[in-house]
Amino acid sequence: MQIKKMNMGGEGLNRFFGPLESRIMDLLWNSEGLSIKEVQSILNQESPISINTVMTIMNRLLDKGHLTKVMKGTGRARAAKFSPILSREQFLSEQTKQVSQGLIQEYGSLVVNHMIDALDEVDPEVIARLECKLNDLKSRKKQ
Repeated sequence: MQIKKMNMGGEGLNRFFGPLESRIMDLLWNSEGLSIKEVQSILNQESPISINTVMTIMNRLLDKGHLTKVMKGTGRARAAKFSPILSREQFLSEQTKQVSQGLIQEYGSLVVNHMIDALDEVDPEVIARLECKLNDLKSRKKQ
């Protein structure tokens, strides 16, 4: 699933989702699946929100391919439980990979130079992994 728009001014999940979408995805990633009513109840504790608003956002996330819906229970206790298709880690990995590849394809060495400059602020372990990746790439290119 590809995010069509990215909010460069946002932070965390708000780069990929609207604020309410982010909050709902966060709740669902930290649960075993929730109904619309359960999500609304949790969100309502933070600030008042209508069930219709929550239902609209969750159905949009479902339509965009971010959520799956499974019917649970029977009779009056029957409810749809929503769960994310990807784990938070899988989602972030997929999105950052697409963004990185797109930037490199479009801006090439310019974006690579900026990424290298940003390494001054990165954990040494990240630099070590980068060195391993670069060495692997070099040895594959020589073959």
